[in-house]
Amino acid sequence: MTACPNRASSTPLLPRGVRRALDAMRANVGRDWSVSELAEAAGLSSRTLQRQFREFLGKTPQAALRDIRFETARRELLQGVPDAKVMDVAQRCGFPHSGRFSVEYRRRFGETPSQTVKRQDVFADALRSMPSFTIPTRDRPTIALGPIDTGPENRDIAESIADELAIALARAGAAVVRQPGAARYHLIGAISGTDRQSRLTFRLMDAETGRHLTAYRSDGAPGHDAALDEHLATKIIAAMQPCLRLAEIDRASRKPQAELSPHDMALRAMPWVLSLNAEGNAHALDLLERAMERDPDNALATALAAWAYGQRVVYHFASTPNEDRAKSAELARKAQTLGGDATVLAILGNTFTFLHDLEAAEVMIRKALSIDGGSAWAWSRSGWLDVYNNEADSGIERLKIALDLAPDDSLAFNSMVGIGCAHFESGRYAEAAHWQQRALAEHPSATWIHRTMCPAYVLVGAETEARRSVTALREHYPDLTVSEVQRGLPPLPQSYCDRVFDALHSVGLPL
Repeated sequence: MTACPNRASSTPLLPRGVRRALDAMRANVGRDWSVSELAEAAGLSSRTLQRQFREFLGKTPQAALRDIRFETARRELLQGVPDAKVMDVAQRCGFPHSGRFSVEYRRRFGETPSQTVKRQDVFADALRSMPSFTIPTRDRPTIALGPIDTGPENRDIAESIADELAIALARAGAAVVRQPGAARYHLIGAISGTDRQSRLTFRLMDAETGRHLTAYRSDGAPGHDAALDEHLATKIIAAMQPCLRLAEIDRASRKPQAELSPHDMALRAMPWVLSLNAEGNAHALDLLERAMERDPDNALATALAAWAYGQRVVYHFASTPNEDRAKSAELARKAQTLGGDATVLAILGNTFTFLHDLEAAEVMIRKALSIDGGSAWAWSRSGWLDVYNNEADSGIERLKIALDLAPDDSLAFNSMVGIGCAHFESGRYAEAAHWQQRALAEHPSATWIHRTMCPAYVLVGAETEARRSVTALREHYPDLTVSEVQRGLPPLPQSYCDRVFDALHSVGLPL
């Protein structure tokens, strides 16, 4: 899976020889490559190849091969192929000793291979149990989906996957067309090879600029199972959603002010809402208020505004929290009457949890997942709801499904926060601190994470880290008190909150 445009700048430019060596590794990941064989594939001497790998990747060719093998194995396990055996995947990816593979896999990914496989079963079961329906929405992006390019031996499989992709795109809020000239975006697919050596690839292109937005690759035979095709199609579109959303936001951002529709203004506001910081929140509300003035019934603008007002309370942006909470509730109730796609419903699910209305939040999230079973935002919020309802292990599974579906999503860090909170609720404080720290590294401006990270450090006995964490919290919120934290926290279990409040007070946060 390639990175979204906003992350592409972090991808290093590699010499041709290094790229050739990496391509050779990926094409035959199970082969026991020697340095001389890789150098021959790269068209370089062994010494030059090793020097360039150290210089441009910071690792040896053998270390890079090991990383590629683990990435390939994880991608296979995440595909959710029925009856997938960890031992078979390990051996195909060049790991003859499955026990050692499992130990290193857990160190890299924070879970065992069997846990990854089990979670795909949970996801597949959830898809099968969800009623299937779509809701018409205005201002939908149009995507041209043509036939998948393949040979005669894979023609039936290609047609089945294309049909499922069209359904998955409609559920995700896109309009699917067959004529490329009528579309903003083109989704181009191909199946190459046969059986286990086959590869399914898709590229999402911006029709106007010709820009490559993202790609998806799946190795191994797609199969002849309709349920598996649905599972695969849902995952493909879920993985592409963050980049498609960014492309729509970019399109709106490039429009002249005079041509902006209320929907465009809501799209422009979305990244500021997702920033989850005070400056972005204020900027978002300015845009959203103007959008709602022009179209009071715009579902996306109304839902985003409800969420943004709720953020002001939960993340301590507000000087008038009671007024902001009331405004959030008013807008959320109105947005409920306007309908909307899975994205709007997931946003409302977030908002109602901020308002401590878990029943309404659950209704919104169930409906969102009924429309789009691949909505990472809805899966993440369903995981948070489990955490709020004292079902920590189930919450972790659902939050990890959200991360599996869209690891590059703007809100992926918030799923990490949720996983940390679930571990905290279960008394696994070291794991809680680890996940909260990962979230903060992903989103450094979200300093409110210290509210729950600091107590985890306190309870695990990491005094230095706890002091550093509470100092960072007080530097950003100099007037913050335990009472203010209590007022802002979402509806976490009372035993959780008591531990948080006691720990924060123990390291100097005033009552």
